[in-house]
Amino acid sequence: MPVYADADPALIAAARRGDLNAYNVLVLQFQDAVYSLAYRLIGDRDTAADAAQEALITAWRRLDSYRGGSFRAWLLRITANHCYDEFRRRKRAPSVSLEAVTGDDDSFLPIAAHDETPEQAVQRAELQRAIQNCLMALPADQRAVAVLSDVEGFDYQAIAEQVGAALGTVKSRLSRARAALRDCLRDVLELSGPSERPTGRD
Repeated sequence: MPVYADADPALIAAARRGDLNAYNVLVLQFQDAVYSLAYRLIGDRDTAADAAQEALITAWRRLDSYRGGSFRAWLLRITANHCYDEFRRRKRAPSVSLEAVTGDDDSFLPIAAHDETPEQAVQRAELQRAIQNCLMALPADQRAVAVLSDVEGFDYQAIAEQVGAALGTVKSRLSRARAALRDCLRDVLELSGPSERPTGRD
């Protein structure tokens, strides 16, 4: 599971007492993560921005329901719940850019670029486009559990609560999503040919 910096407990306490300035500091810390999750789940920049803003407003109104633990996870849970409701209403989602990659552990994690060459940047962008297409080809329910589990790191129980499904259903959807992503990416890489793949040589 990815490890993220969490909020300052003093800021949370101040925000819960009604200090809007303290909450604004929390917003600045987590607004990118909130928007990123909304964008991954909904797939439209404007709609995701609206959803992120609504989630942050909802969180401010529900601060008294925060019972400790990871503030980031609590905030993203509110975001996911809001987005998943929107997700189900829309029935489908348009193309979305997801910076993620599948791995040997049957999960996919965000791609991090560190001191990459222009060629590596192009290869990474091409891989991201391939992942985007494969991810968006998934049924909506499978895409949601895949993003919530393998990108955001929520456990099965939290995902089940967010998508309104039983634990067994969540596990089944996630298994099918990972298998479909693997197969889709394998096909894409085979079609791209060896000249499109990183060789690891100078």
